[in-house]
Amino acid sequence: MKKLILLIGLLIFSCKEHNSNVSQLTQNPNVIIVFTDDQGYGDLGYHGNPILKTPNLDAFAEASLELTNFHVGTTCSPSRAGLLTGRNANRNNAWHTIAGCSILSANEETMAEVFGNNQYETVMFGKWHLGDNYPYRPIDRGFQHALYHGGGGIGQTPDYWGNDYFNDNYFRNGKPEKFNGYCTDVWFNQAIEFLEERESGEPFFMYLALNAAHSPFNVPDAFAEMYEDAPLSEEQKRFYGMITNIDLNFGRLIEYLKKNKLFENTILIFTTDNGTARGITHLKDKDKVLGYNAGLRGIKGSHYDGGHRVP
Repeated sequence: MKKLILLIGLLIFSCKEHNSNVSQLTQNPNVIIVFTDDQGYGDLGYHGNPILKTPNLDAFAEASLELTNFHVGTTCSPSRAGLLTGRNANRNNAWHTIAGCSILSANEETMAEVFGNNQYETVMFGKWHLGDNYPYRPIDRGFQHALYHGGGGIGQTPDYWGNDYFNDNYFRNGKPEKFNGYCTDVWFNQAIEFLEERESGEPFFMYLALNAAHSPFNVPDAFAEMYEDAPLSEEQKRFYGMITNIDLNFGRLIEYLKKNKLFENTILIFTTDNGTARGITHLKDKDKVLGYNAGLRGIKGSHYDGGHRVP
């Protein structure tokens, strides 16, 4: 209970310091964490990217408290485990992304367990990457409801065979279920559907952990075509398209929260798991770089700031 009170207290205090309106927050506000994949510090318009279109995230940042020197792990699982436990990767066992080294130790208590033990309804959507089998699945680690893909990315070996980001099979509470549409759209659609259908009057904790913009850079053509004439590689155009799709869905979520009078009593957090994967591309001539990295050195996997400093 003390951990939960401390977490909520710090968040509310931070909002007050930023002069945000917290008058509507109750003692037990809802909490939503939107956690994207492979989106670096420079992969947002409000960090000065001259090409990328993220109007909803830009507006959200303008109205929010932003941590500008926030650091995570340099790859997926260590950051996810650290976020959910508050423990360093050397302690929680999730220090890599493959070969059993991404499995979160069963001895660690997760944020979902803390919220659940304090009368919160807990739910997650998207990428888990902390263990695919009992007792390491999200439904074994405090999430009362979970819809997720397997492994560290859609289409990887531990995932459902044939998944490719479109019209895939995902696991709902451990059982495969077919969905129509693009993966990021599915995660947000299901998140909004959860909010629409929930009957409990209890507050909720939602962990919306997207697999985008992780490779392969599959995205509806309309989003990649937005960058058709941009000075980017073909992969970067699709990578940017994935992020713009995230931005569109993030805006839909905020619109739903406001329309249904949930926004004022919800702590909404947006962050990412590591540095950019394709925000910058070095050409054969190493002096030429396509893209934008907010002046940071390094990308995903690097020990330099570009590998672990995130929004």
